[in-house]
Amino acid sequence: MKLLACGPTGRASGVTKDVRQDQAYGAYADMDIKAITPDVLTGTVVGDIYDRIVVRLLEVKQSIEIIERCLEEMPPGAILAEPKMAKVLKTLKTAEGEGVGRHEAPRGECIHYVRLESGKETLSTWKIRAPTYVNLMAVPTMLKGAQLADVPIVFASIDPCMSCTNRAIVVDLKTKRKTLLIDEELHQLCVEKTRRLSNELAR
Repeated sequence: MKLLACGPTGRASGVTKDVRQDQAYGAYADMDIKAITPDVLTGTVVGDIYDRIVVRLLEVKQSIEIIERCLEEMPPGAILAEPKMAKVLKTLKTAEGEGVGRHEAPRGECIHYVRLESGKETLSTWKIRAPTYVNLMAVPTMLKGAQLADVPIVFASIDPCMSCTNRAIVVDLKTKRKTLLIDEELHQLCVEKTRRLSNELAR
């Protein structure tokens, strides 16, 4: 909680928070969604990479169950949508107001703030607090004591949405020299470590 991690990243550390459970919206209010923590499968909570993988796998199963239930219980009839785009735009031109929305995205709690001013077809303000933003705050703690080769795996375990920014700067504490490692170099370190560990386990 102190590190502000949300979604599967937070739940993997035993934080039983899920917007669909805590502030149910839409059909979720009728579905009794429960936050999933790794101890459901493993019997304990460690909060490591393995636990984050376990939570995501369990949530895939949960998602399949939600989809199947929705398909079974979906009432017949027309969908709740306006097919005429011209009518939607006309309504938007006269609408005015603001709102905040919270939903449970695959990476965690996502918050949107929107504002619409009368006479405009587009939003005057739209601010987003994506889950990756808060989950990244927990990464420095996750990396403490980790080997350099583990850095990509630790980052990948929170499923960050960082648009191809998979790189790291390594600082030599003695010389203060900085070295930029790009994706391919980090990947190679991972491969080398995996091979080394495999050889050690095979002995």
